[in-house]
Amino acid sequence: MGRASPLLLVLLALGFFFAAYNLLTLVIQYKDSSTGLGSGISDSVIGMPANFRKSGKSNLKFHVALTATNAPYSQWQCRIMYYWYKKMKSMPGSDMGKFTRVLHSGKGDHLMDEIPTFVVDPLPEGLDQGYIVLNRPWAFVQWLEKATIEEEYILMAEPDHIFANPLPNLAHGDNPAGFPFFYIKPTEHEKIVRKFYPEEKGPVTDVDPIGNSPVIIKKTLLEEIAPTWVNVSLRMKDDPETDKAFGWVLEMYAYAVASALHGVRHILRKDFMLQPPWDLEVGKRFIIHYTYGCDYNMKGELTYGKIGEWRFDKRSHLSGPPPKNLTLPPPGVPESVVRLVKMVNEATANIPGWDSLNSG
Repeated sequence: MGRASPLLLVLLALGFFFAAYNLLTLVIQYKDSSTGLGSGISDSVIGMPANFRKSGKSNLKFHVALTATNAPYSQWQCRIMYYWYKKMKSMPGSDMGKFTRVLHSGKGDHLMDEIPTFVVDPLPEGLDQGYIVLNRPWAFVQWLEKATIEEEYILMAEPDHIFANPLPNLAHGDNPAGFPFFYIKPTEHEKIVRKFYPEEKGPVTDVDPIGNSPVIIKKTLLEEIAPTWVNVSLRMKDDPETDKAFGWVLEMYAYAVASALHGVRHILRKDFMLQPPWDLEVGKRFIIHYTYGCDYNMKGELTYGKIGEWRFDKRSHLSGPPPKNLTLPPPGVPESVVRLVKMVNEATANIPGWDSLNSG
């Protein structure tokens, strides 16, 4: 794969600048409302559907699926994610089945032999209006229609996920499991949500505070929800008020609304995932989501919003993979961040041809 053009890198950098600004706004809310999610609380389940049936617990395997592009930024994250999937898959307590990278670039890339991959088409040109995440629901629709999937359940995951502990099937029968995001607040956006979830369908509280990932869901349910998810995503993007209000999390709201339209409620598991640097310890949580930058001074103090003397931020590596053997954080940095960097280092040390990612 050739090097990206300077113009493309500039455009990518601008895009990530605005994304980072939005992230910072949300992070301030996170610190005020949710710092240390889960600390001091033994029960990891914070939401349970009214129609939940205890007898519906399932120990069936789930297929791990993530959507991705053929950009170097996506590729190196997928490689690390797949490395840790392979390590955790056969460990006690894991219900992981097979793995698929659903590649929505319309053509294969040089990772096809390394990572199990299913190629699907992107949305028609211009339909995503520059919001590439809109390709995610469309990718799942195509994959579900065309691929042979042996497992009864599916985990929808993302490239910047790392399995920190063996993941069991958290779904219970027809009740999928999802992660409650502090910034998905359907009740605070009732006027907008009602454009897509009319009153006759039920109260806005029926729309779960989730995105599509991570979610473990029955394949048959996802086959029903996915086309609606595509439709709602495109309608939301075409509505200026909704697009402005939801911004980069629009597709997450679309999945939550689409699920509610089909009468599907999720078990909300706060132990499903942690997000450094705000979640301080890994503990028994299952997935590390490294979407936020981690910036610290050499005293181990967080300097979020300001580039730290020590930092790890995936956006520092838009055009290619991070180097091997990243410097560990200084003393005083939370265990979650130290664990993240150590896991990245282990993966990059053991993945063949790590430094030659862009040479294929």
